[in-house]
Amino acid sequence: MATFGTLSDRLTETFRNLRTKGKLSAADVDGTVREIRRALLDADVALVVVKDFTAKVRERALGDEVSKALNPAQQVVQIVNEELVQILGGAQRRLEFAKTPPTVIMLAGLQGSGKTTFAGKLAKQLEKDGHTPLLVAADLQRPNAVNQLQVVAEQAGATIYAPEPGNGVGDPVKVSRDGVEHARRQQHDVVIIDTAGRLGVDAELMKQASDIRKATNPDEVLFVIDAMIGQDAVNTAKAFQEGVDFTGVVLSKLDGDARGGAALSVASVTGRPIIFASTGEGLDDLEPFYPDRMASRILDLGDILTLIEQAQQAFDEEEAQKVAEKFATDQFTLEDFLGQLQQMKKMGSMKKMLGMLPGMGQMKQQLEDFDEKEIDRTEAIIRSMTPGERQNPKVLNGSRRVRIAKGSGMTVTDVNQLVQRFDQAAKMMKTVARGGTPNIPGMGAMPGMGRPGASSKRGKKGKSQGASRSGNPAKRAAENAGLPSGPATGSGFGLGGQKAPTEADMAEIQKLFGKN
Repeated sequence: MATFGTLSDRLTETFRNLRTKGKLSAADVDGTVREIRRALLDADVALVVVKDFTAKVRERALGDEVSKALNPAQQVVQIVNEELVQILGGAQRRLEFAKTPPTVIMLAGLQGSGKTTFAGKLAKQLEKDGHTPLLVAADLQRPNAVNQLQVVAEQAGATIYAPEPGNGVGDPVKVSRDGVEHARRQQHDVVIIDTAGRLGVDAELMKQASDIRKATNPDEVLFVIDAMIGQDAVNTAKAFQEGVDFTGVVLSKLDGDARGGAALSVASVTGRPIIFASTGEGLDDLEPFYPDRMASRILDLGDILTLIEQAQQAFDEEEAQKVAEKFATDQFTLEDFLGQLQQMKKMGSMKKMLGMLPGMGQMKQQLEDFDEKEIDRTEAIIRSMTPGERQNPKVLNGSRRVRIAKGSGMTVTDVNQLVQRFDQAAKMMKTVARGGTPNIPGMGAMPGMGRPGASSKRGKKGKSQGASRSGNPAKRAAENAGLPSGPATGSGFGLGGQKAPTEADMAEIQKLFGKN
């Protein structure tokens, strides 16, 4: 996640240095805590939060859980991860719905924080979950705020209640109260009230927001805050908490390149949970906020659970089963490949998905260089083929490839490379479907599964030669036990798992979808 890029880099470097030490002294712990403190302060995390966080980390790092651990450095990383989860709010909290509809959700925040866009995102997400939301245009101060909400509501496919034109005309308290009554009459089960903001905290803003809260008695008051505003986030949050007393926080613009200290400060200082995180400008770019997953992203440990959830939403289970059967029976065609590409596009940005893998924070440049349009070009080439050619790519002779290249606006070389990549991918997936071990170019053998392609004869030959001849007793014992003798490698900073992807891996991923 771009917002935490600098902080993630600093923490990664700190833990990388720590992993070289077999045993940690008090000086090592103090040095690590000092670097963590600097990294957090540079990321605009509030000073009070930094002091409390580093004190807890230091206390635990000097305790028995680290000194008695087999891998002290790994234990320190685990402690930092757990404490990060705590300052981000601990457990995940969902929206709480009223027992008797409608559930009233009031949005509050400064002007420009993203309240109106979030209102549309939330309405769209609630509709997907089977609710019937109503958007209420109660921001009657900002020029064209009502028009903006109308546009967002239309894009989200949601109903809007906007009796006043705005631009300084109308009573926002009356509009909010009438909006709730309108929702009750029209049987909308959720009401989202978009209130006015200001360029800064002032008494008029707080009084208006407080009056709307008293008039509508909302079930949730969500404070929308821009993740890019830095140290001032804490002061703004405190002011809104005293004036309106919100029940949850929404972090917007987490896809920005600011330092992101607001996310690490607001939940800890106010004691209110972060419920949603807005990660882009599109109406689908809204995620439930999971403190443990966000901590993993900050520490470059990946966010596999979110990646799996997005895949489950985008991919059809029955279709996936059919494709798996085709892999196993060698019937996978370019038509099937096209369908898989289209389902992949539903998941959103490939860069964003790859960024959720462990260790990808160390490969920022490769991620930046990844060309999202290559999937569209690949799709254009396949669509330029006849149904027969998609079913059997072996019939693609020279003249057919020239025709396909002209039809897709690509070159014959591009067509050749696509067919070659498809053959490689089909063979690899066929091996996986049959329970074998694929030999992925640039990635080597799969750890723990032996060498791909090793014959049974070779295995018998190795067995007949007896135990390893290494002169190092520790190495010899490890080799005889089938364990690697080199230093342990792990995802991120050594919390276990596979190696982080290499540049060769990224090159192979790029080649699967586009040019070399």
